[in-house]
Amino acid sequence: MAQQERAIRTRLAVVEAAAQVFAEHGYLAAKVTDILKIAGVTKGALYFHFDSKEALARGVLEEQTSYRPPVQEVKLQEVVDLAMSVAHRLRRDPILRAGARLSADPVGRDHYGSAWSQWVGLLTEILEEAGRRGETLSHVVPREIAELVVGAFNGVQMYAQLETDLEDVEYRVSLLLKNLLPSIASPSVLLRLDLAADRGARLVAEEQGRVPVVV
Repeated sequence: MAQQERAIRTRLAVVEAAAQVFAEHGYLAAKVTDILKIAGVTKGALYFHFDSKEALARGVLEEQTSYRPPVQEVKLQEVVDLAMSVAHRLRRDPILRAGARLSADPVGRDHYGSAWSQWVGLLTEILEEAGRRGETLSHVVPREIAELVVGAFNGVQMYAQLETDLEDVEYRVSLLLKNLLPSIASPSVLLRLDLAADRGARLVAEEQGRVPVVV
């Protein structure tokens, strides 16, 4: 059991170190030696879990998409919560920043894939359930909306990255959802949705068992 726990900790340390390097340098310029230095593990320990740089990138993407929003009474709120939680964590979580950069890399993604398909799949499942509950308008096709949300989110994220170094990414994602959801949600459900820019911060604080500090 102790050996298994050590292996889990080692794998996480390697993924987090790889995320830092990928987020800063991108896939092609990332060096395994830098990842080893940050992780503080031996080359043998790293290659026990990941046999190549491609595998490291896939590990980061898998870790990035492991997050699931809390279950809500209104399923469309889970769509909002997923987007706002990711937006909040982007400025603080190197795994998310690395995943965003890796997924948008036109060369590297041919080798290790992209997180976008996983996000689309998750959102499709939530939207399908929302539809069964009568929360969405009759014309809504879950897969199409999921792809639209992922594509629009990444566009907003990239804009915020280039313009403000993600300082206003939560506001911009909130604005996106406020303009997008009226074409998706039934009017009665739309009125119940929390689309505030600080929604992600409040969710993360709740998950961590603390109240956010207002400054």
